[in-house]
Amino acid sequence: MAEKEKNAAEVERAAKKALAAKKAGLEAKAAKASGPAIQTSDGREVKHETPRLKKSYKETIVPALMEKYELKNPFQVPSLEKIVVNIGVSDARDNIQNLDVAREELAMITGQWPQVRKASKSISNFKLREGMPIGVRVTLRGDRMWEFMDRLISTAIPRIRDFRGLEPRGFDGHGNYNLGLKEQLIFPEVNVEKSPKQRGMNITVVTSAVNDEIGMDLLRHMGMPFKQVQEAETAAAGRN
Repeated sequence: MAEKEKNAAEVERAAKKALAAKKAGLEAKAAKASGPAIQTSDGREVKHETPRLKKSYKETIVPALMEKYELKNPFQVPSLEKIVVNIGVSDARDNIQNLDVAREELAMITGQWPQVRKASKSISNFKLREGMPIGVRVTLRGDRMWEFMDRLISTAIPRIRDFRGLEPRGFDGHGNYNLGLKEQLIFPEVNVEKSPKQRGMNITVVTSAVNDEIGMDLLRHMGMPFKQVQEAETAAAGRN
C-alpha cells in the first residue's frame, strides 16, 4: 500500500513539473510574439518598439549601400557600433554639485546613467589633482544608440543656431565621426530654466566603415546634414 502511494506521489510531482514547464514555454513564446523587450538594470524587461532609425537602416539604407558598392552580403554594409558622449565639468573642482547637474542632464539626454571621469594626473597650473572628477561620459550601444542617433539628427541638430551643415573634417580616417556641440540646450530633454549654464559636449559616432568616404556615406543616408565637400574646401582655402 505504501509503495503504491509513493509511486502515485511521484507521478503527480512529475505531472506538475511537466505542466509548469509547458506553461513557462507558452509564456515565453507569447512574450516573444508580442514584441521586442529590453532588460533594465534591475532585471525587469520593458517592451518597446524597434527604433525608427534602426528599422530604416535595415529596410532602406542597407539595400541602397549594397547596390551602390555592389555588395553581395548585407553584413558587408557598415553600421553603427557605438556612440560615446562626453561632457567636461571643469568647474566641479570648485562646486561638486555642478558635476551632479551635468550628470543628470546627460542622463536625460541619452537615457543612460553616465560614468564619472576623473583626472589621471595632477596639473598645478589648472588646480587639478589626480583622482578629481572632471567630466561625465556615456557609451551607448544597441537600441539606445539608435534612438539617440535618431533624436540627434531629427531634433537636436536642427535647433543649432545659424546652422549651415556639419563639418566633414570631423572624421578620424577610420570611418568614425567626432562632433562637438557648444551647448546641451539643443536637446529638448534639458529644461532651460533649471539648467545653470551652457555646457559643450563631444559626440563620437563609431562605425564599422573601413574609411571616411564610406563612413560619411553611411551617416548621410541616415540623415546627417554634412556640408558639401567643395564648399568645405573653398571655406578652408579662404581662411588660409
